[in-house]
Amino acid sequence: MAEPGGSGPIGPYPPGIETDEQHDEYDRLRRRVLWKMPYGLYVLGSTDRAARRNAMTLNWVTQVSFDPKWIGVGIEQTALTHELIEAGGCFSLCLIDQEDRAIVRKFSKPVDVDLAAKTLNGFPYLEKVTGAPILSQAVAYIDCELRERLTAGNHTFFVGEVVDIGFFKDEDTPVLRMEDTRMNYGG
Repeated sequence: MAEPGGSGPIGPYPPGIETDEQHDEYDRLRRRVLWKMPYGLYVLGSTDRAARRNAMTLNWVTQVSFDPKWIGVGIEQTALTHELIEAGGCFSLCLIDQEDRAIVRKFSKPVDVDLAAKTLNGFPYLEKVTGAPILSQAVAYIDCELRERLTAGNHTFFVGEVVDIGFFKDEDTPVLRMEDTRMNYGG
């Protein structure tokens, strides 16, 4: 059985799940369970350190090391952001205000970039240490230099070292989580 939009099987399936109908029912169950996992929702900036910039919504983010401070992000291999992280060796992560939840929908596809005005889809950005774009209205940002990468199915798990970090808003500002939206990912 093929994954929607994919070409390979979605299994493995537990014993007793053998028919196409059982596969479909199990796949729906698996998606519902995986969608229950709590996730943050972020905007990730990328650049080739030349003229190209992008920002995308993502939720696969985690701190993977305390010393050094490393952040890991999962990016689909067909995404423009994947190409830019590979080329530029960096990325930024923007923590978004819960009240700004509509922003994440603006970054679900490659963006309109205005280098002269320093905007992405009309939202102002700035550049810190790496040059990866950082949304000016983020609660906080993390600027990372790429250190490791791991192929993880149809994604790459990029690990970046934190080279700059800061708040733009009060640090008590609630940040956006997947469950604050009607969006879901994975499963």
